[in-house]
Amino acid sequence: MRVVLGISGASGAALALAVAARLAAMGAGIDLVISAAGARTLTEECGPDAIERLLALGCCRHDVRNIGAVIASGSHPVAGMIVAPCSMRSLAAIAQGLDDNLLTRAAGVQLKERRALVLLAREAPLTLAHLRNMTSVTEMGGIILPPVPAFYLHPGSIAEVVDQIAARAVDLLRLGQPQAAAWKG
Repeated sequence: MRVVLGISGASGAALALAVAARLAAMGAGIDLVISAAGARTLTEECGPDAIERLLALGCCRHDVRNIGAVIASGSHPVAGMIVAPCSMRSLAAIAQGLDDNLLTRAAGVQLKERRALVLLAREAPLTLAHLRNMTSVTEMGGIILPPVPAFYLHPGSIAEVVDQIAARAVDLLRLGQPQAAAWKG
């Protein structure tokens, strides 16, 4: 099983590392595509070795400018795609079908093939344009998962918050048993 992991330029780059770690632990192959702003944010928030850490998890990196890569085609079998974090620019491009780079093209492929597309949309507060773009992606079958902490789990660290959000994102692909901690009632 393969999953596309997109990383765009919103804050929250640690989410990408946590999603990749969870996917790798499940044995999933990861097709990685990082926008220029995503690479910058990864470096600023997670350190200069962040991309190398992703590659060490077995990620196969595709150049964001290569719209001819295998993940740009619906004939390339993948289980779905997670964009973590998802900037409002990437959200807007996906919502409008603007396949201007490999990240947005791969997301569009998931929608047209009716595969899971999970966007960890990261912005606050939201404008009406953001909300309309979220609605548009949802109407096309995508899932908007804002990286909101599950406070009811009483997380003890930022790492626990990040890991829970990553687990929720991976669970939405429905690849196996749920990984995220659940509300006990």
